[in-house]
Amino acid sequence: MKRVGFAHKRREGIALVLSFLVLTLLPVAGGAQQSTSTRATPSARTAAEAVRLVTEFEVNGLKVLVKRREGSQTVVAGLFMRGGASNVSAENAGVEALMLDVATEATSSFPRERMRRELSRIGTGISYGINYDYSALTLASTRRHFDRSWEIFTDAALHPSFAPDDFARVKNRIVIGLSGDQDVPDSYLQVLQSRIAYKGHPYLNSPHGTVDSVTRLTIDDVKKFHQNLLQTSRLLLVVVGDIDPQQIRRKVEASFAKLPRGNYSPSAPPQLVFNAQTVEVTSRSLPTNYVSGVFTAPPLSVPDIYPMRIASSILQGRVFTEVRVRRNLSYAPDAFLGSQAANLGGIYVTAVDANQAVRVMLEEVARLQNEQVSSEELQATAQLFLTKHYLGQETNAAQAGDLAQYELLGGGWRNSAVFLERLGAVTPADVKRVANTYMRNIRFVVLGNPQSVDVRVFTGQAGG
Repeated sequence: MKRVGFAHKRREGIALVLSFLVLTLLPVAGGAQQSTSTRATPSARTAAEAVRLVTEFEVNGLKVLVKRREGSQTVVAGLFMRGGASNVSAENAGVEALMLDVATEATSSFPRERMRRELSRIGTGISYGINYDYSALTLASTRRHFDRSWEIFTDAALHPSFAPDDFARVKNRIVIGLSGDQDVPDSYLQVLQSRIAYKGHPYLNSPHGTVDSVTRLTIDDVKKFHQNLLQTSRLLLVVVGDIDPQQIRRKVEASFAKLPRGNYSPSAPPQLVFNAQTVEVTSRSLPTNYVSGVFTAPPLSVPDIYPMRIASSILQGRVFTEVRVRRNLSYAPDAFLGSQAANLGGIYVTAVDANQAVRVMLEEVARLQNEQVSSEELQATAQLFLTKHYLGQETNAAQAGDLAQYELLGGGWRNSAVFLERLGAVTPADVKRVANTYMRNIRFVVLGNPQSVDVRVFTGQAGG
């Protein structure tokens, strides 16, 4: 499966194997307010209807959200586990990802070959994903075979076999994947950026681990971690499909309700603070320079996230136009915004002339800070944002991910229903304000030719 850090979609593939939007530092698709008379946002009644479709209940400390989509022939479930990077240290980083990966291989009741035959027969997928803030074991099945799928899913969650051969094979696969990070420029750029952006922060311990940390892990480490993690106070279950919430309640009572409650109390990681611009250049013989620059951004739980989404989307469109279309300096320049509890946004480009490309991108950042966007640009961005948002919400997996992300990071799942409404309240002054507040003290990393990089350009100190 793909790993998700702060990077944007081109480098990370955006979605994990589980297809859940939530396990992401996702880039912003775009969005903004139209003129007062033609808002492109849903009404309060639409938001209320979206909330009405969700049933919330608790079983022995386990919070459960069930969203009913009548007529849907598929059902998606995600068992979300809080903590992410805070669950690991530098010594055992990667243990949660390894544990979940091995858990999807075989269970006490479904040995590896039997599990694969059964999942293939009923067309069910069981996977996992992890990011800096939480992880998830996921299920996707047809409504017809949901009961059998649920049986396998809960057995994977509660009773993974952790067979030695499965453990050795999965661990070797993960170590090989981590070893290849430095061979792919975009992947290595992300590793370098993480070291700079997260220095002294809990996120520095990537939940995916390093070659050294994963190599040290034993099967006993994984078993112990699994036992400690499975407490209902740490968990959230989300189910989306044409399914009776009371049916899910009965299933939860017969399975996850037997887990210990524990006393886990979630706490948000400290917000990132960048006090100065920095540029770190790593020498690599490449035909082009790879550049990433990040700045701190508001988390999903605060009001500034809405104008920041719009500002990032507008910046994304502008840098594409100026860097690629008008100057042909790079094939795919980008601006992105994450969705982490300690959040980042930023810009990215690959260019032979990195100085000129970065100069143009920083000029567009400055333009957002110094000039209010026009109502026409807001309206165009709003239309694009709404289209992409609705297209992205077509699947049960995306809707489950949305509910979970807002419940875990966004102040409660009900906020997912008013997302577009709050975007519609953003003004040009809001966009200018957040651009000035957050798009500053950018921390750049460059992978390429040090002799071709003028640090003064990156820090805004070069003339002309």
